[in-house]
Amino acid sequence: MPPAVDGKETNEPPLAGFPLTTNADLPILSNFPSYRHPAASVCGNTKLNPQVREALRLVCDKPIEEQTPASARGLIVIGFLGGFVEARESKHPEVWFSYFLRERYPSALEVAAFSNRNSRQAMATVLQALDLDHDGLLAADEKSHARIIIYGHSWGASEAVAFAQDLNQIGIPVLLTIQIDIVRKPGQHPTVVPPNVHAAINLFQSEGLLHGRSEITAEDPDRTRIIGNFHMKYDGQHIDCRNYPFFPRTFNKPHHEIENDARVWNQVATVIEGQVSSLATPSAQTAAH
Repeated sequence: MPPAVDGKETNEPPLAGFPLTTNADLPILSNFPSYRHPAASVCGNTKLNPQVREALRLVCDKPIEEQTPASARGLIVIGFLGGFVEARESKHPEVWFSYFLRERYPSALEVAAFSNRNSRQAMATVLQALDLDHDGLLAADEKSHARIIIYGHSWGASEAVAFAQDLNQIGIPVLLTIQIDIVRKPGQHPTVVPPNVHAAINLFQSEGLLHGRSEITAEDPDRTRIIGNFHMKYDGQHIDCRNYPFFPRTFNKPHHEIENDARVWNQVATVIEGQVSSLATPSAQTAAH
């Protein structure tokens, strides 16, 4: 039985039918033998394909604090992959970026990557993580203390805002949404950020068969800060995309160049760090909720 809202059981969407199992959509760690020690799991993992390693190069160059910020306690990060990609497909930087964040913020409640078709499983993961007293009920105070970050690429970027909208329906705040080269999924409106989101950022490119939306806006500008819409350009830039099949990397290369761009993941990591650090001040916590 899924957690109920405000102490009351409900059969109304989007809560109905969520399983209480978590992480079933994550890559199976036994498939990655070097995922044993934080120093080797991502930045020091020699088994990573060269393209993913390059995509995370600037992220891995960041200095690591000796102590995790206290404001990271209770953090929940949900990532959505693009297209028909499953979260077990380790050739995508989005998957390994979630592992990086696990190491960066070990006190986080949950960091998980999902295919964009598995939003129900992602929701079940979030609801269970927020149910701190494990009573199967999601009370108002448990919802109000949520510190949720959602990121995604392509269809995953579309799903990121749709997921935030689902959370908005049940009164759960979102600290930050990060959208990379938004491709709209049918029936979704990924460029309008719902009012439960404290801050949002959009990174896009405008070339190729598939290209991102150039602007996101806040449904309620008084409640949501748009950090920016950042146009990434690849004329004269060499981004290695050999971790993807021939057709997409040949005929849709810019859409995957932004996915493999070390500058993009460095920006994403920097924005996350800024939002997590901002939680250290009482005024920022009040604004986020």
